[in-house]
Amino acid sequence: MQGCEVGTRVRYWLTLASGMLECLCFAGVVFGYASLVFVLKEDGYFGELCINHPSINSSTTNNTDCSRQDEQFSLVFTIASFLNNFLNLINGFLFDRFGTMVTRLLAISCYTTGTLLVAFSSAASALLLFPALSCIAVGGLVLLLTNMQVGNLFAAHRFTIITLYNGAFDSSSAVFLIVKVLYEQGISLRSSFLFLSISSVIHVLRTFLLMPRTHIPYLLPQCYTYGVHCGKANTYNVEQVEKLGAGAMMVSQETPTPEDSTETKDTEKVTSFWSCVLSWFFLWHLLWLSIMQLRHYLFIGTLNPKLNRLADSDPQLVSQYTNAFAVTQLFGVLCAPWNGLIMDRHKGKPLAAGETEQEADLRSSCLSLFLTSLQCLLFSVCASIPVLPLQYLTFILQVLNRSFLYGGNAAFISIAFPSCHFGKLYGLVMSLSAIISLLQYPCFALVEGALDGNHFYVDIALTLLTLLVFIHPVYIFIHCRKEASRRKNNTQASHP
Repeated sequence: MQGCEVGTRVRYWLTLASGMLECLCFAGVVFGYASLVFVLKEDGYFGELCINHPSINSSTTNNTDCSRQDEQFSLVFTIASFLNNFLNLINGFLFDRFGTMVTRLLAISCYTTGTLLVAFSSAASALLLFPALSCIAVGGLVLLLTNMQVGNLFAAHRFTIITLYNGAFDSSSAVFLIVKVLYEQGISLRSSFLFLSISSVIHVLRTFLLMPRTHIPYLLPQCYTYGVHCGKANTYNVEQVEKLGAGAMMVSQETPTPEDSTETKDTEKVTSFWSCVLSWFFLWHLLWLSIMQLRHYLFIGTLNPKLNRLADSDPQLVSQYTNAFAVTQLFGVLCAPWNGLIMDRHKGKPLAAGETEQEADLRSSCLSLFLTSLQCLLFSVCASIPVLPLQYLTFILQVLNRSFLYGGNAAFISIAFPSCHFGKLYGLVMSLSAIISLLQYPCFALVEGALDGNHFYVDIALTLLTLLVFIHPVYIFIHCRKEASRRKNNTQASHP
């Protein structure tokens, strides 16, 4: 049995490390779009939309209006980011219904199709960017979705790993910075994306060798293993564990009697999918995610024209700030685990009298939700101030907040709702938030049209809207206080 434990632990660590590399190098590359736009402009994509105006003053160095080109690039990102989240509803159902292997193979096919479309596109076929970026975005996020269950292999550090993977997902946006740097060194866009396409072989191998066919359960059965088996593993109760929520698992493990089996069924009825969707937990969490995600998507999608305006269309200065933004994205993988450590800080400590593990996790999430909300407010304020050097601070706050946002989103769903609904609920909240994110395009059109390229008023409106995100942590805090008070009253009543 000891040899079995050693073998499975090695497999767990290999899965963790390889999943980290997968998220860091591939999953979230689409969010480095600002760097890619710089390359695409150099290659003349949508260049026919730029309009040359006759120069009135001989000292004028730039008399080309490329606002329609910027609008088209913004539309590419808007659609990609929308589908990235909206199709997660389908992806979540596929993941819960068919398991890891089927979902990952579909994601890899989608991702590879996207990279090949970019590789074989050109200025003459610039419209290929619409399906290409969408496929890359959707495929990448599904890779993240299937990797987050790896946290179940390390129960004491579950939330730290979930947030770490989300941070790696954020940091992978720096891959497009590498593409930009290589382009400036003479490596074509086609060569870079062909390399990304060929790298999909790594994802396929990992799917068969280091990932489960179905799901990684929580709590974990003894000597649970997956992938290529070397010997017989003790996995007899994995299917049962997968179907039960966290509360039901605890009941079945403590006293596996027929009475508990009935109680488990009752628990499953109470925590049905639709009761989760219609709960205040889900609704306030959806609002929390949607507003902050809209703020980030609009910032990323409009960064290039915004920098052009603040830098007076100096291409060298715009390139400098674009590189700075992309470099800061690398630090997402370092920022995200802080959030996980905040949420895991109670692990190993004794629970309060009558308190369940889920209630302790929920109480621990309050600080995380509040800090994420505060970061977004500060980021939005800095982004609203039209001072170019201040954007360095904006970049730092943006990557910090984004790392906390998506890691905290996945971790909260895993805490507040049964694990058997994780894929569906994660997909649903991402899909619904995607509908809100569509507002980024009319906001961009408003800026480029009526506001003549000035982002200030839209930024202020979004900053005020950001204040609503504080409702979620306040609600969770009040809920935890009520639960603590109820437990205290029950304890006093039972021990007069």
